[in-house]
Amino acid sequence: MNANRIHASVMRGGTIAVAFLALATAVAAQRPKISANVRQYVTIDTPTVVLAHARVIDGTGAPPRENQTIVVRDGRIAALGDAASIQQPAGAQIIDLTGKTVIPGLVMMHEHLYYPSGSDTYSNLSESFTRLYLAGGVTSMRTAGNSNGYGEINIANEIRRGEKPGPWIDATAPYLTGPGLDITQFYELRDAADATRVTSFWADAGATSFKAYMTITRAELAAAIKEAHRRGLKITGHLCSVTYREAAALGIDDLEHGFFVAPDFTPGKKTDACP
Repeated sequence: MNANRIHASVMRGGTIAVAFLALATAVAAQRPKISANVRQYVTIDTPTVVLAHARVIDGTGAPPRENQTIVVRDGRIAALGDAASIQQPAGAQIIDLTGKTVIPGLVMMHEHLYYPSGSDTYSNLSESFTRLYLAGGVTSMRTAGNSNGYGEINIANEIRRGEKPGPWIDATAPYLTGPGLDITQFYELRDAADATRVTSFWADAGATSFKAYMTITRAELAAAIKEAHRRGLKITGHLCSVTYREAAALGIDDLEHGFFVAPDFTPGKKTDACP
């Protein structure tokens, strides 16, 4: 993580929390360029902003620090310390945060930009969900599963370019799964070669991570892991047909939902079959 940015959001009860966003790309010290579409959501747009007299929770486990002042210059944190010790720059916009709290931006690790809307149907709500995530203090998020193809990848890119409001998104490709789920929006892998092809296709399309799903086989998962890693990308899984032990041996980067969905301890589980 490189450049510190800030994000202000209205939380429950009307308390304003200002969250720090660490951008994943190295950028020069300059104010971000945003489109007219994004600007309507911006309430503070001055080169230098002073957040005065706030309580600061830095996310390290340290006790909250009272009566702190933060100087933000060109979108970056330039100074932070006791209010009495921080000199307020001339011409800065000063915001009194007495009684309010500054926290690190929330980094969400398993999110979705869709919602079930009928029998085996998932509706794409990328536009509203990304704005709601941002309003709730989320500044970075991983979409652990994509049922809308290019939709999530495109909106992640639009947010990066400053064309739409929302948190930074690690956009997963559509689910990598085999047959048997009967979900219309999911492509069903045919074999290991197909898993390599599909993983390569979505990496080329701009996906930044992958998620294996319930009916993938060990051979397909191995092929997808190999191709994702060849591209420098990570792959996680919500598994069933493949056990956690098998997936770990194949080199999967992460496993979702803890042991709640792990089939490792299911008596009589058959190889490559979801019990």
